[in-house]
Amino acid sequence: MAQLRLLGSVELSTATHAVDLGPRKQQAVLAALLVDAGRPVPIEKIIDRVWGDAAPTTARGAVHSYITRLRRALAEANAADGDDLSVEHQSAGYVLHAPQDQVDLHRFRRLLDEARATRGDDPGRAELLWEALGLWRGQPLTGLTGAWAEAVRREASRRRLGAVLDLAPIQLAAGGGTAMIEQLRELLDEYPMVEPLAAALVQALVAAGRGAEALELYAETRRRLAEELGTDPSPELRQAYHAALHADAPPVERPPAPRSPNGPALLPADVPGFTGRADALARLDDMVTASGREPTAVAVAVVSGVPGVGKSALAVHWAHRVRDRFPDGQLFADLRGFDATRSAVTSAQVVRGFLAALKVPPQDVPASLDAQVDLYRSLMAGRRMLVVLDNARSAEQVRPLLPGSPGCFVLVTSRNHLSGLIAGHGARPLTLDVFTATESADLLARRIGRRRVTEDPGAVERIIDSCARLPLALAITAARAVTHPTFPLRALADELQRTGTSLDAFHSDDPATDVRTVFACSYQALSPDAAGLFRWLGAHPRPDVGLSAAASVAALPPDRARRLLAELTGVRLLTESSPDRYAFHDLLHAYAVELNRQAETGERRHEVLGRILDHYLHTAYRAALLIHPARDPIMIPDARPGVTPQVLADHDEAFAWFIAERTVLLACVELAATSGFDAHTWQFAWSMSTFLDRTGAWHDMISVHERALDAARRGPDHRALAFGRLMLALAHTRLGDGEAAATEYRHALEHYARVGDLTGQAHVHSNLARVLEQQGGHAEALSSAEHALRLYREAGQKNWVARAISAVGWYNIAVGNHREALVHCREALEELRETGDRDGESATWDSLGHAHHHLREYREAASCYRRALEMHRQDGDRNNEALVLTHLGDNHQAAGDVPSARAEWHRALSILTALGHPTADDIRARLEATNR
Repeated sequence: MAQLRLLGSVELSTATHAVDLGPRKQQAVLAALLVDAGRPVPIEKIIDRVWGDAAPTTARGAVHSYITRLRRALAEANAADGDDLSVEHQSAGYVLHAPQDQVDLHRFRRLLDEARATRGDDPGRAELLWEALGLWRGQPLTGLTGAWAEAVRREASRRRLGAVLDLAPIQLAAGGGTAMIEQLRELLDEYPMVEPLAAALVQALVAAGRGAEALELYAETRRRLAEELGTDPSPELRQAYHAALHADAPPVERPPAPRSPNGPALLPADVPGFTGRADALARLDDMVTASGREPTAVAVAVVSGVPGVGKSALAVHWAHRVRDRFPDGQLFADLRGFDATRSAVTSAQVVRGFLAALKVPPQDVPASLDAQVDLYRSLMAGRRMLVVLDNARSAEQVRPLLPGSPGCFVLVTSRNHLSGLIAGHGARPLTLDVFTATESADLLARRIGRRRVTEDPGAVERIIDSCARLPLALAITAARAVTHPTFPLRALADELQRTGTSLDAFHSDDPATDVRTVFACSYQALSPDAAGLFRWLGAHPRPDVGLSAAASVAALPPDRARRLLAELTGVRLLTESSPDRYAFHDLLHAYAVELNRQAETGERRHEVLGRILDHYLHTAYRAALLIHPARDPIMIPDARPGVTPQVLADHDEAFAWFIAERTVLLACVELAATSGFDAHTWQFAWSMSTFLDRTGAWHDMISVHERALDAARRGPDHRALAFGRLMLALAHTRLGDGEAAATEYRHALEHYARVGDLTGQAHVHSNLARVLEQQGGHAEALSSAEHALRLYREAGQKNWVARAISAVGWYNIAVGNHREALVHCREALEELRETGDRDGESATWDSLGHAHHHLREYREAASCYRRALEMHRQDGDRNNEALVLTHLGDNHQAAGDVPSARAEWHRALSILTALGHPTADDIRARLEATNR
């Protein structure tokens, strides 16, 4: 059963995974519906909850778009867990249908109401309160801003406060006050002036035998009340204080003593204020449980992850949690596989240390390592012990330290995967990722103080982003905040953002906690070639890099590059996000950038950057011609030596490559424009234009071609300028801005005329016809299309002549010449099939459908539309797919089949909303008109 959570970050999780809920504003729309789950929420109220008084003019359309995407997220959850979550549009607003108990906020409220109604049954009431409090994961609606989100937070926090105050006396009376200490302390950080909280915490500390802490807490609370409110403690708090002074404190609760009083206990101290990692702790618990069901095997777990992710902290904290399950003792060794100041510990050193801990006299320790290992394993036989091997460098370092018989559990941490242990000893891997946003905020709250964190959630979010949710970086930042208690967190956030990609903000005098030094330990362990690749990848624009791109960076064959990438992923300086695709953690990328600037000459950096841009340009150019073979090709220079363009076989592979590399390509345009690669800039724009147009990314299309124009002006290359103007005009046309489009078309026409390019001029007149049609000038549009046809014929462009004939057919429909339109379109269709121009053919099928529609030949029209629809779907052309679906719906309506019409319009609306297309409101109007 899927769970919808608001008591913390906004989340939707299934039994198998967390569903991506998109950007903050989309999460806010979900929260706005969830708070009133089962009841209609008017769109005006949703807008007010999400944006407040700062709602943009596009807010209504944005809400429609977000709800469309949320429906997809709910459908994903339904498919995973068999639920029936949905968002329905009613006349009174949008309704999110979800059982109340699947929404943590509503379940929280129900449990508290039931607890309040429970009388004379303290155990039952306590159970309800504990269940309610267990739903609390952090600040409700974490990351959402605005007056409404703050009001929801305040209401939920007040109810939590009341629940803790209700639960505390029940637990104290039952002798379980120790369990309340963490809850009370956390709330007291948030509500330092609520004296009943302080009184309850004093009582709980006394009950746990921590009288000194209780007295210190009372003194601090009394001082704060006097300084901030000018009052004395309440009678309730003074009574708790006197009880603390005179009580015979019971013994401190401790874990059960080990069965063997002489068993070793080598674990280092637990991590103070350990935060998060609930899933990882549960996984380790499950591994221990599973090991009990395998009586013949030694259980081994390997925790791995990027440097600074908190592997050692997790291992030590978990070991303390479960030490009572290993009554014969706990062994611990820091193997120093990646230590900043000391060399790695050998297996022989560790074995001798373990034998000493197991009370073997020095004179009885054998001389050879093999004999020592045999003795160690003999002593471990029949015992139930926990062995923690921290910071291992290799499987070879660990193998001699594994017990030889079952009953013991070995936990290893390493930056490496230690695949040898997994393959050879059945070790169970656990990869530790960076913190979630909620865990990051919790760490800061525990280290800095919850009140200071909740006072400025925006600054906290910026700090978390700057630290890239890496626990080590967060801990260093928290330490800086603690040592400067008067600094507002926003000042610290500003400082982190000013440092940008520098790691200076995370410097520490202790090498063990200095981020740069921690990373350096892994870097220095690399082979020279792998170290070079790591540095050069600092020039890659991110967010991830494919195998052939990485090979181009290093000017190496792909097979050799793959081996170096495996070395980098082995020590977690890179992660393999999917087969043959690699990604940096943000701070590791910053470290690679530093090394690139320090260790490479300017000439070498320029050469590497040139190879990166050549790789993506040559692949994008090839992909552009595969998805639109009818385009007029351009000339691009040969790639630099060592560049390996991606091999793409057909349209589908090319389109999939564009989708995978879209973000990288956009970054390449920016990188080329700012690094002096002007020709690359406009050639990238040419290569990406068809893909961006077909996927409805018209804002990106504008940004890319504006960059291309800037680069072309430095030439100037009039063909590049003309093409940039033409593509800008097309994007403005798609977005419904006819005036801006017409201006760009005029500029494009001037550039094409200057170089005598008839084909380019024809392109302009052909596209200008669309603008004239949008503005209602149908006769002018037909005239422009006919002029384009004459120019194409004069230029001898057979492929474009066929398209132009089809366009003339379309504009004949607009002026009412439907039979003449059929003649033109059928003539064009034959030519387009011969030349293999799928784009032109699919557009012509749509035009034929339109002509038949207007002649009331609805069956023939539907057949033509479906042919066009099939081709657009195969080509991934979402914009034109939506257009044809709209036409098909109009055709069904004209034929009297309104249900089928509405079904096609709904499909079109889903696409247009996802694209942010301005015609989405037109489709909504059709649907509303036929719903009456």
